[in-house]
Amino acid sequence: MGRVTPKSRTVLWPLQLLVCASLLGPALFFVYTAWDDYGRIRQHSDERIERALDVVQEHSLKAFQTIERTMAETNEVLRGLTPEQILADEARLQNRLRRTQDALPQIEAIWVFDRAGRPLVSSTIRPVPRDLDNSDRGYFKAQAEQDAGTYIGRTITSKIGDIRFFVVSQRRPTQDGSFDGIVAVSVRPEHFREYYGRISRALADSISLIRADGEFLARYPSRGNEPLQLTPGNSLLPAIQSSAQYGFITAVSQLDSIERRIGYRKIPGYPVYVTTGIETASMWRELWSRMAQLLAFGLPATLGLFAISLLALQRTRSFHAEVERREIAETALKQAQRLEAVGHLTGGVAHDFNNLLMVVKGNVDRLRRYPMEERQKRSLDAIDTAAGRGASLVRQLLSFSRQQTHEPEVVNLSRYLRDLQDMLRSSLRGDIAIDMQLPPGLWNTKVDLNELELAILNIAVNARDAMPNGGRLLIEAWNLNLRDRDIVGLRGDFVALSLTDTGSGIPQDVLPHVFEPFYTTKAVGKGTGLGLSQVYGFARQSGGTATALAESGRGTTITLYLPRSLEAAAGNVQTQELPIRSGHGHILLVEDNLDIAEVTRISLEEMGFQVTHAADARGALAALRSDTAFDLIFSDIVMPGDLNGVDLARIIRSQHPSLPILLATGYSAVAQTATDEGFTILRKPYDTVELNTAIDKFLGVVALKASA
Repeated sequence: MGRVTPKSRTVLWPLQLLVCASLLGPALFFVYTAWDDYGRIRQHSDERIERALDVVQEHSLKAFQTIERTMAETNEVLRGLTPEQILADEARLQNRLRRTQDALPQIEAIWVFDRAGRPLVSSTIRPVPRDLDNSDRGYFKAQAEQDAGTYIGRTITSKIGDIRFFVVSQRRPTQDGSFDGIVAVSVRPEHFREYYGRISRALADSISLIRADGEFLARYPSRGNEPLQLTPGNSLLPAIQSSAQYGFITAVSQLDSIERRIGYRKIPGYPVYVTTGIETASMWRELWSRMAQLLAFGLPATLGLFAISLLALQRTRSFHAEVERREIAETALKQAQRLEAVGHLTGGVAHDFNNLLMVVKGNVDRLRRYPMEERQKRSLDAIDTAAGRGASLVRQLLSFSRQQTHEPEVVNLSRYLRDLQDMLRSSLRGDIAIDMQLPPGLWNTKVDLNELELAILNIAVNARDAMPNGGRLLIEAWNLNLRDRDIVGLRGDFVALSLTDTGSGIPQDVLPHVFEPFYTTKAVGKGTGLGLSQVYGFARQSGGTATALAESGRGTTITLYLPRSLEAAAGNVQTQELPIRSGHGHILLVEDNLDIAEVTRISLEEMGFQVTHAADARGALAALRSDTAFDLIFSDIVMPGDLNGVDLARIIRSQHPSLPILLATGYSAVAQTATDEGFTILRKPYDTVELNTAIDKFLGVVALKASA
C-alpha cells in the first residue's frame, strides 16, 4: 500500500485503529479459547493414556508372573533328576510340559537345557535334537555367567523352523546351588499384539512392550517380524534406561514418523516397560473441530466488520500511496536509465582508448630495446607511466560499465580483510585509525580479488580525503539474507561489507550521483570521479550492488552487497613472475586493428616466433586450412564480421582440440563468457613481459616446435 507519510498519518490513524480493533479483539478471544480447549484435550488424552497403561501393565504383569510360575513348576518337576534320567523319561515329561503350554496361550514352547546348552526335553518336539546347541543364545549366556533370576531375552528366530519369539529363562540349580542348565519359555509376541489390537480402538492407537535396553518385544501397530530397537536419539530411551517408573513424553516415532503423546510405565519386578500413545494429530483434529464450530459463528461477523473498516482505510490511503509509488518508481527508473546509458558510453570509449594505449605501450617496449641516451630513457618512462595511468582509468571505466573481464575466486572476507590491513594503513595517514569488526562464521563470496582490492582502496582514499584532520575508518562485514527486493533490489544470501568514515559526509543533493563516472566534488586535479563508479560496477558485475548513506558533516557509509558462495575458499597461492624466454614456433595472430597487429607481430618476432597475421576470423580459418602448421592461435575478441574471437576459438577447439588458443581484449560483452568456458584472456593493454608470460603458460620452452 506504500509508505505512510507524516501528512497522511494524521488522516489515517483513526481508520487504522478501527481496522486493528476489528481483528485484534476477536483474534485474542479465539486464541484464548483455543489455548484453554487444547489444555482440556491434552488432559483428557493423558487420562486415556493412564487408563490404557493400567490395563496393559496388568495384562503384562499377569503374563510374566504366569510364565515365571510355569518355570518354577518345571524346575520343581525336574528337581533331583540327572540329564540321563530326564532323557530316559522324556515322553512323560514332554506330555506334562505340553499340557502346561496348551493352557497358556502366550507360551510358544517350554524347553529344558543342560549346562552345555543341549536340549533335554521340550513341550513341542520329541525326541529333542541332541545336536542342537543353544549355548550361544543370549538368554543362556545370561544364566550361565551368573544367576540372572527371571531373564527376559531379545526377540530371536528359532533354529528349527522360522518362528519369531522372545525367551524368558531361569536357572536349573543343583542340590548344592550350582548351575545345572536352564528352563526357557518361548513367548509369542503375537499374543501381546493381538491383545493390544483389541483394546487400541478404545484406549490408545499405539501400544508397546519394551525391554529396558530399548528393544521392542511386541508392538501394535506392528511392522512385520523384523526386530525393532529405539535409537540413541529417541527421547524415550533415556527415560527407561534411567529406571524411571513412569512418565509422559511427546515425540515423533522412529518407526512410523508419527508424533504422539506417549505414557510409559515399568512392570513391577521385571526390566520391561509398557507404553501407550495417542497421535497428537488426533488431538489437533479434535481442537480444530471445536474451533470450527466457534469460527462458523464468529468468523463471518469478524470478517464483515474488518472488510468495512479496511475498505474505508484503503480508499483513503490509495490516493496518498499512488502518488508516492509514482515518485519512487520514476526516481528509480531515471537513475537506472542514467547509469545504464553512461555505462554503455563509457564502455565504448574505453574500448577505443584501450586500442590507443596498446599501440603506445607496444611501441614503448620496442624503443626500450634500442640503446638511447638517459634523457630519451626518461621520456620513455614518462610515456609508459602515463599509459599505465590511462590503463588504470580504462579499467575503472570498464568496471563501472560491467564489461571488465572478471576472474572470480572464492574468498572469506574475515581472513582477506585482516591481511589487507597493512596495505590500508600505508594508503591512509597516521592520524586515521582503522577499526575492523568481522564476526566469526562469515560466509564465503566469489569475486575478482584485484577488483575487490581496488574497490576497497577507492573507498578508503575517499574516506581519507573526507577526514583532513584525522578520524576513524570502520570496516564491518556480516551475513545477510535479503527477502524484500525493495531494500536494495536484490534477493538471496549476501555478505555485506561496509566502510564508514567520520569525515565531512556528502550533501543529500549530491548523494544520488556519487556512483556516476567523472562526478566528483573535489577540486580540479584532486580526483577523476571514477573511484566510486568502479566500486559500483565491481559490485554489480559480481552479482550484487553498492549503496551509499551519508549526512553532511556526519560521515559516510559505503556498503557492498556480495553474493554468498557455497564453495570453499582457496588458500593463498604464491605466484612467481616468469622471465622473458626466447621462443621458437609459429603463431597465428588474428587482429583487425593494423597498428596493434604490427606492434604485436614485431614483439612476437623479437621473442623468436614466426608470425602469420589474419585480419578477421574468416581469414584465420582459411590460414588453418592451409598446409601451414601453427603452434598457437593468438586472437583479439572484438573483430568485424559475423564471427568474433570467441566464436573463432570455439570452432578451433572443435576442429583442432590440441591447438592452444590465447584470446586478448580490453573490452567485450562476451569476455566473461569466454573465461567461463575455459579460454585464457590476456587483458589489453599488455606489455611484452605479460605477453611472453601468457604464451609461456601454453607452450613452454620444451613443448615448442622448431620453426621450419
